[in-house]
Amino acid sequence: MRIMRTIANAIWLVLFGFWFALIWWIVGFILCVTIIGIPFGFQCFKVAKLMLAPFGKTVITRFEAYPIANILWAIFFGWEMFIALIGSAVAMMVTIVGIPIGLQIIKMSILAIFPFGAQVH
Repeated sequence: MRIMRTIANAIWLVLFGFWFALIWWIVGFILCVTIIGIPFGFQCFKVAKLMLAPFGKTVITRFEAYPIANILWAIFFGWEMFIALIGSAVAMMVTIVGIPIGLQIIKMSILAIFPFGAQVH
């Protein structure tokens, strides 16, 4: 199983992961320019790390740990990313070959909507 996960992560990184992570890193750096945006920027870096190699990882959300921060994130940043990722997941799942990729994108969408307190294992 470990070899399959490694191969899937390598394919993911080449086709999608690098570009998705790059976008999240850029947004994170832009948010870190302001003092108020630093906590939000760090959450972008957390999502970018998952974007590099999602296969074999699980996302555990703890909304109750930071409810106000998660609500602010969802209002200003999260809902757009969530909708874009769910749309991408649906587009991938239409094809049989894209189902595993679509499942990984759904995992990322959960982290993208409520990242505060979430852990990636």
